[in-house]
Amino acid sequence: MRVGIIAPPWVPVPPPAYGGTESMLDRLARGLVAAGHEVLLAAAANSSCQVPQVPGTTEAPEDAALTGDGVTELGHVVTAYAAMGDVDVIHDHTLAGPLSKFSAGPVPVVTTNHGPFDGPLGSLYSAMGGLPVIAISQHQASTASSDVNIAAVIHHGVDVTAIPVGSGRGGYASFLARMSPDKGAREAVLVAQQAGVPLRLAAKLREPDEHEYFQSQVEPLLSSDIEYVGELGHDDKLALVGESFALLNPIQWPEPFGLVMIEALATGTPVVGSPEGSAPEIITDGVTGYLRSDPEGLAEALAEAADLDRGRCRAEAEERFDTSRMVEDHVRLYQRLVDER
Repeated sequence: MRVGIIAPPWVPVPPPAYGGTESMLDRLARGLVAAGHEVLLAAAANSSCQVPQVPGTTEAPEDAALTGDGVTELGHVVTAYAAMGDVDVIHDHTLAGPLSKFSAGPVPVVTTNHGPFDGPLGSLYSAMGGLPVIAISQHQASTASSDVNIAAVIHHGVDVTAIPVGSGRGGYASFLARMSPDKGAREAVLVAQQAGVPLRLAAKLREPDEHEYFQSQVEPLLSSDIEYVGELGHDDKLALVGESFALLNPIQWPEPFGLVMIEALATGTPVVGSPEGSAPEIITDGVTGYLRSDPEGLAEALAEAADLDRGRCRAEAEERFDTSRMVEDHVRLYQRLVDER
């Protein structure tokens, strides 16, 4: 099958550091090629994903925000669709393409929503006129209005065999996210303090609101046991999480999919977090982690997490969240859309 993938233009594929959508697109594109399919990727020109790419795209700036202006995205999408003449299906991860209803002729188009369906995005996906939409968790799909055509629910995947298994003997819990109230960095610190365990926080800290949150809510709580280690690259973040006895993930919103949780499981590290959004679909309570709604429950669970079976965490990642499974799910959907068209 020949698959055209259109990525947002704001961050290279794969991302140099933080960028969950771009990480997923890199794995999907490479996984499709490894499975014997052809891929044409439209992404920022400074992307390094090892698949054929659409020429003529612009480079993402080094300090790009995760979202940008519609004019830039529209120009990117125009270039992408013009180059997709010889594919069997187009998988568009932008908003400009599906909203503009670009004519792909006989080629079916599907899009993935990487954010929530409620709020402003909900009305945008309703306006797509029945275009097939991939949801990234059952919980996310359940929040879509009835006029959104949910074609499939496909969980993200990671290259489990490429992720080293950690020892979990570092003597600390880890936190990995962007520095945002939604991600619960302050809550993670307070839970770790209540549990009496050291915590190392790695977080994206670039945008003005991220700096303001860090300086007012998190930095005053730092100590010799509560340490902010910066924004880490791919290998360093996996090492940090893998050596921790637990990933602390007290998210404060119904996150559509928590990629960091499956990365932690792949290193063998259990997850202690809030039962919000996709978390109950990813974490098996009492087996690969603990999900608790209150700070006291999270602190008690964190103190017990080191006793969970790290081998079981890794096995769950291999069975349920490997890139190969994600690719198979997408190919199954692509073929169905081609047959229907």
